[in-house]
Amino acid sequence: MLKRTFQSFRRSLKGFASSSSRRRDARFKWKYLHSPSNFTVMRSMMSSTQTATTTSYSVPREKVDCLVIGAGVVGIAIARALALKGREVFVVESDSTFGTATSSRNSEVIHAGIYYPRNSLKAIFCSRGRDMLYDYCTKHEIPHKQIRKLIVATRSSEIPKLNDILNHGIQNGIDSLRMIDGIEAMKMEPELQCVKAVLSPVSGIVDSHSLMLALVGEAESHRTTFTYNSAVIGGHLEGNQICVHVSETNSLKEWNGTSTALNPDLVLVPNLVVNSAGLSAPALAKRFTGLPSEVIPSAYYARGCYFTLSNTKTTPFEHLIHPIPEDGGLGMHVTLDLNGQVKFGPDVEWIDSIDDISSFLNKFDYSVHANRAEQFYLEIRKYYPNLKDGSLEPGYSGIRPKLSGPGQPPVDFVVQGENIHGIPGLVNLFGIESPGLTSGLAIAEYIVTRFLG
Repeated sequence: MLKRTFQSFRRSLKGFASSSSRRRDARFKWKYLHSPSNFTVMRSMMSSTQTATTTSYSVPREKVDCLVIGAGVVGIAIARALALKGREVFVVESDSTFGTATSSRNSEVIHAGIYYPRNSLKAIFCSRGRDMLYDYCTKHEIPHKQIRKLIVATRSSEIPKLNDILNHGIQNGIDSLRMIDGIEAMKMEPELQCVKAVLSPVSGIVDSHSLMLALVGEAESHRTTFTYNSAVIGGHLEGNQICVHVSETNSLKEWNGTSTALNPDLVLVPNLVVNSAGLSAPALAKRFTGLPSEVIPSAYYARGCYFTLSNTKTTPFEHLIHPIPEDGGLGMHVTLDLNGQVKFGPDVEWIDSIDDISSFLNKFDYSVHANRAEQFYLEIRKYYPNLKDGSLEPGYSGIRPKLSGPGQPPVDFVVQGENIHGIPGLVNLFGIESPGLTSGLAIAEYIVTRFLG
């Protein structure tokens, strides 16, 4: 039955010769393969020919040019960059639309690139990505605003750390940074309490959804196809060729967890595959048979909660306000959205990892418990002493995909190619936390420059 289905499908594609027709052909092929009825056919045929431990894959196989796993802001940016180079791109996303995890659960800040060690990927990508992002937002009329940021020391003992932050920023090429006295900072922000501050003129905010929507639209107009409700669950090697296993998301929801192996509904054979799965990138890499386990870093997860400011007639701040960074994050800072809503956060709560399939389905706990407000009031009042009781309301939370745990020094972004793991055509992205939103366009530029054959 499945064989007849594919024979009929391929016959329907004959006669398309022009490049535009081939583009329609490819998009039709993907949508055809991904239709619920055909996934059902694949599963039913597979169940009679394949067990959970088989190494011989009798499911449908399709060759693709470039495959991007994950439709977060970084994955979308990579897809766009590949497409603009004339490559045909498929993006596989397990959720029902793009940007539902880390990309939509953050502060929406355009970072300057201050905090990161000199010549680190975070420093390089953030600085380059910041400039690219401002240019892109201006060109495509994406809502954003360069509102500037104050990094504040609320007591004299924090001044040495503030000096270190300033020096880091200058070493990273941010020449516009300057140290100001508390009096000057408090003239800029009358509700602020601090003894000194670093002013960052190039920091800002962006509407992340509008940004991703623009990137998706541009990618789609250049031979990129996005398929949702489809999860990459692993892969295997055939010689030096990586083969990627894809399942319908609903079939993962039905999986009982009794086996370590999962049956794919479709096997894709790409020329280039980018693992940009965010929170689940390390778990997915472990399911690529033939990928050396020693190159896959340990994953840690830190939930960050945000509280919104209520019961105020006017916005108390006009700039981003950041305290001295804490272990695992940048502290409970003040962020404004483009509508003037003030939010505080994120805090840092280290959480346990979850099983692979739950991570593929983004089943992390994003709840914000009201009792966390007590610590928020304590930390925020260090720089905003007039914060009134009862003015904080639970907002939302996000999960940081970290590569270092509690008490460990921060780890840089990890971008792995064949020179690290030995598999041609595979690129792994690990630990793309903050400043991932700011860095997205620069990461994409780097991937295209370094790995595109």
